[in-house]
Amino acid sequence: MKKAILFSDDASSVQRVYRESVAELKSRYDIGDKVYCKADFDKIDFSDVEYVFSTWGMPAVSEEEIKRYFPRVKALFYAAGSVQWFARQFINCNVKVFSAWQANAIPVVEYAVSQILLANKGYFQLAWRTKRSYDEARRFAACYKGNYGAKIGILGDGAIGSQVIERLREYKLQIYVYSITMSEERAKELGVKLASLKEIFTECDVISNHLANNEQTKGIICKELIDGLKDYSTFINTGRGAQVDENALIEKLTQNPTITAVLDVTFPEPPKEDSPLYLLPNVVLTPHIAGSSGNEVCRMAEYMLEEAKRFENGEKTRFEVTREMLETMA
Repeated sequence: MKKAILFSDDASSVQRVYRESVAELKSRYDIGDKVYCKADFDKIDFSDVEYVFSTWGMPAVSEEEIKRYFPRVKALFYAAGSVQWFARQFINCNVKVFSAWQANAIPVVEYAVSQILLANKGYFQLAWRTKRSYDEARRFAACYKGNYGAKIGILGDGAIGSQVIERLREYKLQIYVYSITMSEERAKELGVKLASLKEIFTECDVISNHLANNEQTKGIICKELIDGLKDYSTFINTGRGAQVDENALIEKLTQNPTITAVLDVTFPEPPKEDSPLYLLPNVVLTPHIAGSSGNEVCRMAEYMLEEAKRFENGEKTRFEVTREMLETMA
C-alpha cells in the first residue's frame, strides 16, 4: 500500500469532511487515523509519504519545507475550495494539486438559484410585510414580475456562476452575464447576453455575485453601480463581502426600502455589532452557509477520493489545479 496522510491544522474539519470516506481511504492507502499538522514536521518522518489528503485548515507550506519534509509526495488532494495560499508552492515542487472546488460549488449554486427564483416572486420583502399587514403585502406583491421574463444579472462565470447559468436555462428568464472570459459565441450558445456591470445594475431585477475573490475584484461593486439598482430589485451576494462597497449598499437600502439585499457574506464577517445590516428589514443575512455544510461536506472528500483513483490509474483527472488557473480562480 502507498503511504498517505491526513494533513491539516484543523483536525476536526478533516474528521468531519472525510467521515464517510475513511473506510475506503484505509482500504487503498497506508494512512492511519491521525491527522497530522505543520507542528509535526520536526517530530514525524514524512519521507515515505506519496499522497496528502487535506481540507479546511490546510497550512501554508514553503517550497523549502515541501522538499525537506515531503520529498516523495506526488499529489495533494484538497477536499475544499480555494487553494490560493498553498497550491503554488506544491506545484513549483512538481506536486500535483487537486481541489474539490467543483464539489464545493454545488451547494452555492443550489443556494443562489433558489434565492434568485424566490427574489423574483418578491418573497423576501413579502415575508416580513405580510406579518405587518396582509393586505399591504398583497398590494406590494403586484410590484414583482415573477420568474417569467425577469432579467437576471450573473456576475462571473467561473465554477459557480457557470453552473448557476446552466440551471437557470430551464426557466424563461433573460440572463445578463458579466464576464471577462466568455466569448460572444459562447454567450450565444448559452442563450445569455454579455453585459457591463453598469448595464446589469441598472436593468436587472435580480443580481447574483459570483466573482472570483482576488485583488482585482475588491470593491468592484462600487457606489456608482449600487446607486443604479432599480426599484424592487434584489442583490444577492454569495461571493465575498470585500467586493462590495457596504456603506454605499446600506445607504441605498435605507433610502429605497423596495430594494432587497440577500447577503451570505459581508465585510467584515460577521458585520460589526452596530451595523445597520442587522436592523434593515430589506436585508436578509445568513452566516456564510451557501458553501458546503452539514452532510454536503462529505461530497468534497468523495470527489477527491475519486480523483485519487483516476490519478493512480493513469486516467484523465478532472479537478487538477494548474499554475495558470491560479491567476483567475477564487
